[in-house]
Amino acid sequence: MKMRILIVLTYYYPYKSGLTIYAERQAQALAAMGHDVTVLTSQYDRNLPTNELLQGVRIIRLPVAFRLSKGVIMPRILSTAWKLIGESDLVNLHLPQGDAAVVAILAKIRNKPLVSTYHCDIKMPAGAINKLAGWGAVLSNHISASLSDALVQNTCDFAQHSKFLKRYLNKLTVIQPPIVVTTVSEEEIAQFKEKFEIDPSRKIIGMVARLASEKGVEYLVDALPEVIKQIDNAQVIFVGNYQNVIGEQAYKAKILPMIEKLGERWKFLGIISEAEKAAFFQLCDVLVLPSINSTESFGMVQVEGMTCGTPVVATDLPGVRQPVLSSGMGKIVPVKDSLALAEGIIAVLNSSDRLDNEKLNTLKEHYSPETVAKEYESLYQKLMRSDE
Repeated sequence: MKMRILIVLTYYYPYKSGLTIYAERQAQALAAMGHDVTVLTSQYDRNLPTNELLQGVRIIRLPVAFRLSKGVIMPRILSTAWKLIGESDLVNLHLPQGDAAVVAILAKIRNKPLVSTYHCDIKMPAGAINKLAGWGAVLSNHISASLSDALVQNTCDFAQHSKFLKRYLNKLTVIQPPIVVTTVSEEEIAQFKEKFEIDPSRKIIGMVARLASEKGVEYLVDALPEVIKQIDNAQVIFVGNYQNVIGEQAYKAKILPMIEKLGERWKFLGIISEAEKAAFFQLCDVLVLPSINSTESFGMVQVEGMTCGTPVVATDLPGVRQPVLSSGMGKIVPVKDSLALAEGIIAVLNSSDRLDNEKLNTLKEHYSPETVAKEYESLYQKLMRSDE
């Protein structure tokens, strides 16, 4: 049964975060299955088109009047959402989202099934405006969750430990995140090494993230000198936006001077293409996920690394620990513990444990966007049948 699906979230491509990458892969996979998929999001950058068709997905971006911390205020959200909901069979919100309550209420008024995909809890930085924005977003998310016919999360582990989600476990459907890594050749890997001047004699500790406070970058900074004491050719290579992360200017000002002291032991690559990221995973000796709180609920990047054969050191957070625990491919370390992080990195770098090809292929299939889209399709169809 072909469906008209409306997906709503604050940020979408080309903005890069775990949430936006998830939504992009989900939307494109559903469109590839033959469904009509529309994404309603913000025009967070005025240079972006307000109406665009990408990979079979119709993207509508609303102008932003002003920002409130990481949130945006879009005056046209009410009228546009009302129209698009009327044209759709089902609405899928991605939370957290400041506008979620407005969309959820409109979906219920128009008697449309509502699914909310809950990615992570909200932790706001200090400051009255940030606190106000956080309070508003949490309230909006609670209204949305209360009105939702189903709530999707990556793991039961995170849902059961989330202060927010544990109130709505009766609505929970667990669907793993969509993960795919571009296949690259040896030639492309060699080109990557040449382009970014990667020293083949180094033991590469990879991190792929935004330079944001919840990612725990400072704990990797503190851990590196301890790692170097035993592995003197170790180097951190950081992939991702580290210069203009929305809402993280204060954190950038704090962390960059710490990183500069490490000299050539720390290398920023910035934002790179998907093919380049795949080459990067192939070159990493270990991938590190030192996240510190429940704004990280899974960490898709660690599975991306695993599917390339790269082991992971991740912190012992609900949801985040699951890929390593289920695959056995790496180490789990305590949160905010630089020494334990260093010991975990050293242990992995000194180990030869890897998944065999059969297990890697099973991992890829389980997390493929096609598999995830089929699970969403099944959930959507179930809700639409019960709504008849």
